[in-house]
Amino acid sequence: MQDRLYIDGEWVRPEKGGTLDVVDPATEAVIHKAPAGTSGDIDKAVKAARYAFDSGPWPHFTGTERAAYLRAMADKIAEKREFLARLEVADNGKPLPEALWDIDDVVNCFNYYAGLAEELDRNPEETIPLSEPRFSSRVVREPLGVVGAITPWNYPLLMAAWKVAPALAAGCTMVLKPSELTPLTALELGVIAEEVELPAGVLNIVTGTGPQAGEPLTEHPLVDKLAFTGSVSTGRKVMMAGAQDIKNVSLELGGKSPFVIFADSDIDKAVEWIMFGIFWNQGQVCSATSRVLVQASIYDAVVSRLCDEAAKIRIGNGMDEGTLLGPIVSRGQYDKIVSAIERARIDGATIAFGGRRPAGLDRGYFIEPTVLTDISEDSYVWKEEIFGPVVCVKPFKDEDDAIRMANDSRFGLAAAVMSKDVMRAERVAEALRAGIVWVNCSQPTFAEAPWGGYKQSGIGRELGRWGLANYLETKQITRFNSDEPWGWYIKG
Repeated sequence: MQDRLYIDGEWVRPEKGGTLDVVDPATEAVIHKAPAGTSGDIDKAVKAARYAFDSGPWPHFTGTERAAYLRAMADKIAEKREFLARLEVADNGKPLPEALWDIDDVVNCFNYYAGLAEELDRNPEETIPLSEPRFSSRVVREPLGVVGAITPWNYPLLMAAWKVAPALAAGCTMVLKPSELTPLTALELGVIAEEVELPAGVLNIVTGTGPQAGEPLTEHPLVDKLAFTGSVSTGRKVMMAGAQDIKNVSLELGGKSPFVIFADSDIDKAVEWIMFGIFWNQGQVCSATSRVLVQASIYDAVVSRLCDEAAKIRIGNGMDEGTLLGPIVSRGQYDKIVSAIERARIDGATIAFGGRRPAGLDRGYFIEPTVLTDISEDSYVWKEEIFGPVVCVKPFKDEDDAIRMANDSRFGLAAAVMSKDVMRAERVAEALRAGIVWVNCSQPTFAEAPWGGYKQSGIGRELGRWGLANYLETKQITRFNSDEPWGWYIKG
């Protein structure tokens, strides 16, 4: 495990020598001391990225040349799959099978953007027809510049890949600041960059806290773009910092995503997708379908089956075989979830299942999968993101009622609908105000499809060709082709 920062192609100690405790959430033990970068380290990293962009070869490589580096990084990540997955379990807590799935997604992400980088060579420009025949115009896409990327703790390496891979494919250089709670695999990305001989300064990795490292990165005048994934409250700060220099900003923020289940749905399938939508990664997923709306005629049956199946989930250390629900990432996050459940109880909600520390797990940040019912539409747990294995279930009368309730939120990241009536499912999907809508499922994510939300869930899109466009500037080049003088001021 790395104990230095990766800046300008070298491993360096933090300027102030500080460290961050990396805690295993299953045992509460400190397993590593990661480097704690501060503003001085950020300044060095940004200047290295600036020089690499302004004076280095990276932006001038062909897309095919950049793709070779991305594919090499993908191969290295695949080689280290087991090691990287175990690091993710150690500092995040998720079950090992989930972590392995994540690393596979990382490999796919790098390979996918390698392909899009190659496409840049095949389609380098677009010719624009003009109304004035004496002129011709073409549009080219160029790398945006230096990117400051801040990534969260719920998918440590995957969320880094969502930003690093498209930015590098586009020809940008980057300073990556991962969450201080889960810095281990991000630092290993620096090892991989070194192993594939990525040019110095193209990718810089500075671990540290938000105030000490994140804020200086967002405020640095040499950064051209900020790419942030995290909470709405921090996203506001990032946007305000970016506004000072009119930086390009993309934000992937929180959600309180609805899952609408109609009476014609198969109950077993509905319960399976409800559970996958809220208990995967301990519910620490920005798109988690944490508000479940069930048509009244099957509401009791769905809640009963959901509670029965939730009781069967094996809870424990993510390294233990058979574990399907690991610990919450940190003490602070655990306390927030417990507080939200208690607030729901005080507000009159029924804890239909869970809500407690599991028996026999006295250490670690463990909490049972929790099902809440009898919730008012204006209650805190119905309105606000809890970011834990807590699902709120409410009945609805008809399609109009379901759509109204689903859209009554300041968030709009994701939503889901389940029905055997294909026409109705598609109609509701189009009516839901969210950037991602799943039909008869919840949470599957693909590198090829756009990811991002409406309303306070963010700005811009990641993944797919939209993710690459995040890191490209569009330039118009127009030429006057006539031998005749223009003749506005000087007459022929």
